[in-house]
Formats: sequence, C-alpha cells, structure tokens
Amino acid sequence: MKCPGQDTQNWKPGDIFEVPCAQCGRIVEFFKDDTSRKCKGCGARVLNPKLDFGCAAYCAYADQCLRELPPEMLVQRTSLFKDRVACEMRRYFGTDVKRIRHAERVAQVAGLILDQEAADCAVVIAAAYLHDIGIREAEKRYQSSEARYQEELGPHIARALLESLKADAKLIDEVCDIIGHHHHPRTQETLNFKVLYDADCIVNLEESGGDKPRDTDRLAQVSGRNLLTETGKALARERLSLPV
Repeated sequence: MKCPGQDTQNWKPGDIFEVPCAQCGRIVEFFKDDTSRKCKGCGARVLNPKLDFGCAAYCAYADQCLRELPPEMLVQRTSLFKDRVACEMRRYFGTDVKRIRHAERVAQVAGLILDQEAADCAVVIAAAYLHDIGIREAEKRYQSSEARYQEELGPHIARALLESLKADAKLIDEVCDIIGHHHHPRTQETLNFKVLYDADCIVNLEESGGDKPRDTDRLAQVSGRNLLTETGKALARERLSLPV
C-alpha cells in the first residue's frame, strides 16, 4: 500500500516549490518529499529546507520511503524524536515544574555521557525524559513517590505515550523495561540502562543537597560505588567537584 503522504494525488499547492542554491543562487525545484537536490548550476547539494519527517521520525520503513537520508537529515530525524518525547513529558506533568526540570536535567546529563559511550541515543534520551513518568500515578494510588511504585506504574504510562508517537515497538519495549527498574540495576545490564542510571544518579546527587554545604567525601563514596560507566564517574567528579 502506498503511503498517503507520498501519493501525489493527495498533494496540495506548495508541495512543489523552488529554493535558491546557497552557493550560486540558481533556482532548484523541490518536491516536498525530496531530501536534497543537486544544483544544475554549480553542482552543490541543496538540502530540502521544508522537509517534515512526521511519521518518518519513528517508522521502521522510513528509509525505504524517503530513500537514503544524508547525514544532516539523520541528525534532524533523531532530534525530532527527542523533541516530541520531551513535549509529551511536559504535557503529561503539566504545571509540575519540579518533575519537568528533573527530567530535562537527566536528559541533558545523559547526552553528555552519550558523547563518550556508544549507547542508543533514542532509547536513552526517551528513557531519560520518561523515567519518572509513573510518579504522579504513584502519589495518587499509593500516596507515595517511592521508587518501587514509580517502577510499577511508569512503564504502562510510557508505553501509551510512545505508542501515541508511533515509536518503534522494539524501542518502546526497551524504554519501558528501563523505566520498570531504573532505580534497581540487575546483575547484567545493557549500556543503554547504565547511561540512564548514571545520569539520573548524578542529577539526584546534585539536587539532594539543596542550599546546604555538600559532604564531598560522602558524595564521592556514593558516586564511586553506584555509578556504572567510567564516563559517568568522571562526569560526577567534575560536576560535583569531587576529589579525583
């Protein structure tokens, strides 16, 4: 079956448009689903400035639909997925600024660890934004925000959210598995889990002291004992001003 978005019978005025080449200024004609076109004037590759991935951000067959994506577009596609998960997290928590900021900090720290660790960015960042998604339901059902209740209730909420975004089923399963035990590492863990766990631990340590003076010896012991990646341990020493 042909994707409705790619069927030219459904196209509207503006789905075929012209863009000037940034190198020579010659007009390059684009169809809305073109990722890039070669300028006939100077030979430069011109990226489609209006390309909207839509379902292609999550669809397992997107590469077949859009053909081979240039590196610039692959970055945009991953960023779009992360942005939409973050948006859904914010919408779910509503006015709960504390939980939103915590999730954003964990995602930011996870991104720093990902710079040095070969984990799956989409899985880790989705898990970072959604790791505490069960906390509101836990407080409603059990009058508690304990980790075990978050882990019990979070995966179901995260699954519904990710399915609404048409995320890949395998990604959903892994993100939900991470959320379901994100405070309790198993004996054998994936690198994706380790990166999320370390990011959450570092942010929790940063937030735990408030305005009080930090006990650097205790923080060093906790981070050294708990963190699961060498990158996480080094980052904790840097961010928490711990002794080497």
